[in-house]
Amino acid sequence: MHLSITPLKPSAIPSDKEIMQAGDALLESSSSWKAGKTYHKQVKTYSHPKGPEDGAPWHSRVSIHKPEEATFSQMWSKLGEDKATNEMKFIPNIKKVTKVKQISPTQQIWTLYYTFPPPVSPRVFTVLQITRLNEASPRCGTIVSIPVDLTEDQELAKLEEKGVRGRYVSVERILELEDGTIEWRMATSSTPGGSIPTYFVESSMASQIAADVPHFMKWLHSLPKTD
Repeated sequence: MHLSITPLKPSAIPSDKEIMQAGDALLESSSSWKAGKTYHKQVKTYSHPKGPEDGAPWHSRVSIHKPEEATFSQMWSKLGEDKATNEMKFIPNIKKVTKVKQISPTQQIWTLYYTFPPPVSPRVFTVLQITRLNEASPRCGTIVSIPVDLTEDQELAKLEEKGVRGRYVSVERILELEDGTIEWRMATSSTPGGSIPTYFVESSMASQIAADVPHFMKWLHSLPKTD
């Protein structure tokens, strides 16, 4: 399959294996994308133009974290489990999340409700999130989020908030390196929907995705210590 912002209907969701293969391929390709700015002294950003099967350009970020900043277990417990619920705690624009459907232990459909300063209207993003954890050394956890269209199931669609429908696809990987540090890599493509100019969205993407790293770390460090 090809990962893009084109939404899937719940009845057309591929297997975990197929989705993860596409996610792995995307992350591998991101290592050769065009380098952009480095933010917060540690978050490197990259970009890739929109391809023929893409609905929007791609952006990625990579950051390296020492064990004293965050361990693999700490990061995975907050990004690989109940990711949407936890994101609401460190991403200021997310005001409400709802688990629409638990498909399997590794697949859930979530809807996320974002608000922004006027005149931008609230946005609703509904995604399927798939997780994979490999605990063999080196430990590696991957989360893929792909947009979902719930219109074929009115009961599920009722769980979405009212707002302009946006779309995003993302692949996130937490990889434990040989020296014990963690590489946190994420690639995403998105559209906010509505009438926001594309150039405005694209020009701010790198800084926005980079900001999630310090937001997450600040929130993580505010929690009770775990190993």
